[in-house]
Amino acid sequence: MSIIVMGVSGAGKSTIAAALAARIGGLFLDADDLHPEANVIKMASGTPLDDDDRMPWLAAVGAAMAAAIARGDMPVVACSALRRRYRDAIRVAAPDAFFVQLDGTPELLTQRMTGRADHFMPPALLASQLATLEPLDGDENGAIVDVAPPPVEIVDTAVAAWRAGIRSP
Repeated sequence: MSIIVMGVSGAGKSTIAAALAARIGGLFLDADDLHPEANVIKMASGTPLDDDDRMPWLAAVGAAMAAAIARGDMPVVACSALRRRYRDAIRVAAPDAFFVQLDGTPELLTQRMTGRADHFMPPALLASQLATLEPLDGDENGAIVDVAPPPVEIVDTAVAAWRAGIRSP
């Protein structure tokens, strides 16, 4: 079993995934660390990634998850996974993955993005990410969680949904 904490930039994926991993004894992995340098440069310049950029990265994410599972770890991964086909690409390597989609208003997400330092994703790309986002479908194993509450409450909600095995948003 693995968990992917997904959503647009500014939703708190890394924060929530790390706290969730700590809570359940999982292994935190940040998919941003697996981006090739060319992707990071492209995003930092304000240019959105296209599928040609994303698919090798998603394969690397899936491979990292599969390696963790093979070692007996439970990976908890922070990964945008904005489109169904991106989640499907991850499911090739981790078919039982549970997705936690972090959801927030554009205003809250913008506020969070403008308040952080040392991140390659500029706030100007939020609109393109929101346009790209395909929320979890009813047949996907996962749950949609609001990001407005404090992180501890978001983690509580995510853990409860994961434990209940919610199969639809």
